[in-house]
Amino acid sequence: MIKVLFDLKKEYYFNSLYPVYKELKKDPDYDIYFNVGKDHKRFLGLFLIKQKNEIEQRLKKHNLKFTDDVSGFDLVVCGDALKNPERYGDTIRAHMDHGVGIKTLRIRNIARQKGFHYHVFLEGPYWYDYIKSIHMENCADFYIHGIPKLDPFFWEGFYDNARLYKQTGLDPNKKTVLFAPSYKPSCIKYVEGKITELLPKYNLLIKLHPYSWGGKYASHSQHKFYEKLARTHKDVCLIAEEDFDIYPYLYLADTLISDTSSVINEFLALGKHGIIYVLPHEKLKHSDGMEVLSIDPAEWLKGAFPHMHNPQDLIPAVENALNPTAEMKQKLDEYKNYFFTGLDGRAGERVKAEIDKLMKPQS
Repeated sequence: MIKVLFDLKKEYYFNSLYPVYKELKKDPDYDIYFNVGKDHKRFLGLFLIKQKNEIEQRLKKHNLKFTDDVSGFDLVVCGDALKNPERYGDTIRAHMDHGVGIKTLRIRNIARQKGFHYHVFLEGPYWYDYIKSIHMENCADFYIHGIPKLDPFFWEGFYDNARLYKQTGLDPNKKTVLFAPSYKPSCIKYVEGKITELLPKYNLLIKLHPYSWGGKYASHSQHKFYEKLARTHKDVCLIAEEDFDIYPYLYLADTLISDTSSVINEFLALGKHGIIYVLPHEKLKHSDGMEVLSIDPAEWLKGAFPHMHNPQDLIPAVENALNPTAEMKQKLDEYKNYFFTGLDGRAGERVKAEIDKLMKPQS
């Protein structure tokens, strides 16, 4: 029996791990456990409260086995580089990134862990080309089979838009705009009240980053404004804090507004045109000099996704995204084919086949 640990440092990493778990669970050779992180939330601006127990309760519907132990496993599957990797012992590490955007932290965290080897599964050629361009292609074993996180988009009937419209109370006869900013850097303070100009012509769905609720990494003001907005406008739905899964709403939305979040690329995978808010910034760098983003946001998906540079661009950008030109559609297809491999709902199967080669080489 091969003992497998799924390392769930943050609850919202579950999306990136579930399709692989789903495939491994079919194989009786694998004995699978989940380790849930503390996922702190700040209370009264001072105290950090663990959410571990609440997260385990929410995930029980998937019939998972939980453990507090992290050592003694043959395979560890993670949505980010492991924290304190020495605690996991001598094991095989399979890395499924929890985001598929342009933030370089995904590769930086792996490269910094000298002496700990990862098998990294990438969503497509773009990221491997970037990794080679910064000479990090030897810091791990890389596989380009598509990313399992995107698989549910292509499972027939997995998402139910009619049910979601009833659940959110939004009008199915209107186009739906999803506002899903990152937490840092974020376009929240730039867009804020301007977003109401979309009403009542459009439905407005708001999905805040998990960190925008917790108070540990971002101010509580990031969610308070939108809570009030949702209470006072029937065309607005603020997705609940505990609903960490944005994928049903990406599937529902007609267009998306975001900034540096990975949801931009995830929307691209669906073949829909989103909107990128280009934040005013100097070239951002990590403390070691590595650039924070793999591409300048002003160039990201240029020609396919409209770009906003100030709040006044909101309405024209939304109308452009909802009525794309033939040239925009062609550029979208080009980007989609470069950023992604195998958008067919079977990336989890391909990852499982590679894991089998690592764990059962004799078979």
